[in-house]
Amino acid sequence: MSIADKQATLLEELALFQDWTERYEYVIGLGKKLAPIDPAAKSPDHLIKGCQSQVWLDASYDRGKVQFTADSDSLITKGMIALFVRVLSDETPDDILTADMSFIERTGLKEHLAPTRANALSLMAQQMKQRALSFATHP
Repeated sequence: MSIADKQATLLEELALFQDWTERYEYVIGLGKKLAPIDPAAKSPDHLIKGCQSQVWLDASYDRGKVQFTADSDSLITKGMIALFVRVLSDETPDDILTADMSFIERTGLKEHLAPTRANALSLMAQQMKQRALSFATHP
C-alpha cells in the first residue's frame, strides 16, 4: 500500500465520524495502540523541538525501509504522531521525502487544535522527513 493509499484509508476512517470530538477520540485511540518506543529513545536528542508536549521520535532503517516509533506525554499529541507513524512507517526514504503531507489538513483535526498543537503537526512531519533524509544520504 502506497503512502497515498494509507492516507486515503485514514481519511475514510476519519470521515465515518461526523463530530470532531469523535474524531479526536479515534485519534487518541490510535495513539494508545502505538507500538512502544524503546525507553532509550526517550532522550533529549529524540525530542521534537517546538512541540507544546514532549514528543519523542525514533527511526530505524532496515532492508530499504524506514520504521518509526514515537511517544508523547499527551494523549492527543500521541494520537497525532500515530497518524504519521501509520502513514510513513515501512516506506522507503525517497517515498517519505516526496510524500504529500497535506492530507493532515483534510482530516479536519487541525482547525480544532490550539495554534501550538496545530504547529506541532508540521513539526512532526518535518522531523520524520528529516529522519528519512538521513537514511537516504547515509543508508
